Amino acid sequence: MHSAPPRDRGVLHAIGRTPLVRLERLLPSGPAVWAKLEMLNPGGSAKDRPAHRMLREALDSGRISQGSLVVESSSGNMAVGLAQACAVFGLRFHCVVDHLIQRQNLALVRAYGGTVEFIEPRMQPGESRLEARLRRVREIVAENRGAWWPNQYANPANPAAHAAGTMREIDEALGGRVDVVLAATSTTGTIGGCRARVTERGGDTRVIGVDAVGSALFGGRPGDRLITGLGAGIEPALARSADPDEVMRVSALDCVLGCRRLAAREGILAGGSSGGVITALERLAPSLPRTHTCVVILADRGSRYLDTIYDDGWVEEKVGLGPDAVRARVEADPASPRRRWAVA
Repeated sequence: MHSAPPRDRGVLHAIGRTPLVRLERLLPSGPAVWAKLEMLNPGGSAKDRPAHRMLREALDSGRISQGSLVVESSSGNMAVGLAQACAVFGLRFHCVVDHLIQRQNLALVRAYGGTVEFIEPRMQPGESRLEARLRRVREIVAENRGAWWPNQYANPANPAAHAAGTMREIDEALGGRVDVVLAATSTTGTIGGCRARVTERGGDTRVIGVDAVGSALFGGRPGDRLITGLGAGIEPALARSADPDEVMRVSALDCVLGCRRLAAREGILAGGSSGGVITALERLAPSLPRTHTCVVILADRGSRYLDTIYDDGWVEEKVGLGPDAVRARVEADPASPRRRWAVA
């Protein structure tokens, strides 16, 4: 007989209700821009929401109980969100990752008591990293009686967490007056949840998915990618119903420049996928009326990317652009406050 599922307590109550802040200096002559700071969830990312909801539903249904083994594939943020929630609920957590996981996320999973397995030694010829991770997750679940795979790539609790949480909070803060929402895509849970909420409440809010060059999502051509949490090597099941109004594709360099502009102009240190969202917004803005209201969802913290996105040596090695060239690109926008100050 299952014991009663543990109740939410402590840090899990801090998930959600993240700040929505006005970005005053990013596009000073463009439409109004608000940023949803998902990095201020207790585990540091938007993935805290679906991690908690998937586990909560599994506990309530009796699918798992205290002491159960939870196994998931992740590029980083979901691993941290699940590791934290598993620690609170008294669950064991094992995550299958690949070499692109941020070093800080790897350390966080272990700090919460989770275990980690790299897929590279087990990869088969022709497999994408995601395919290899998912194959290994299935093997582990089959080998461990009672183990449970949340399957963030197909679990409806993933987008439901963002429909009931992220997008609902945006609507409440802005009175439903939102013309455009931009969010990065990977499992497509965030963008799918935003679309579901917009469809439910009605209105003409445009939901734009920001995807990586080299991603298989939404008809894209799979290829090499550098930025974790952006794009996918194969199409996850959730993508089939995500239904964004538009998809904008960004490169690794776009992510670097977007992150650095956001830090320099707004004092917000965000993760790599958020940089892609910022660059997509900058490209979109000239076509939007100044009366429009735009929301960008910033998925995670930039402090986990200090040795990649924000490191000049890494950028030069991986992206091929030196520090002076990066700085010039960041400051080149005619709307740049620094350029205006220099002229004055």
